[in-house]
Amino acid sequence: MSLTNNDRKIQTESGNTFPSESFATEIAAALHREYDGKHAGMKIVVQLTGANERAVRNWFAAKNGPNGEFLIALCRHSDQVLRAVLRMAGRTAHAKAVRVEQAKQKALELAAILEELDGP
Repeated sequence: MSLTNNDRKIQTESGNTFPSESFATEIAAALHREYDGKHAGMKIVVQLTGANERAVRNWFAAKNGPNGEFLIALCRHSDQVLRAVLRMAGRTAHAKAVRVEQAKQKALELAAILEELDGP
């Protein structure tokens, strides 16, 4: 089966890179920030997203980025990926709001620990 002129082209005619390469690079950087310090970080991402291990390896290597379904799963579990997506979408105010909400949650957790330690 041959491709028609309307089918997706793998390479640009001018030799320029696809914008999706910067997407893959941004997602890879976010994954490394979030999971490099954890033992078996790639396996954790496989479990969290349900994606194929080879696909996750390619995300970490910035060879390609996750599709929509897996991107949503990553955003659900990774603050770094969520921030990267919001930043790429030009929604820096939303990214800041997410960080403020996370700081509030941590402050509440700390207050609960202090209350527990201060109790009888």
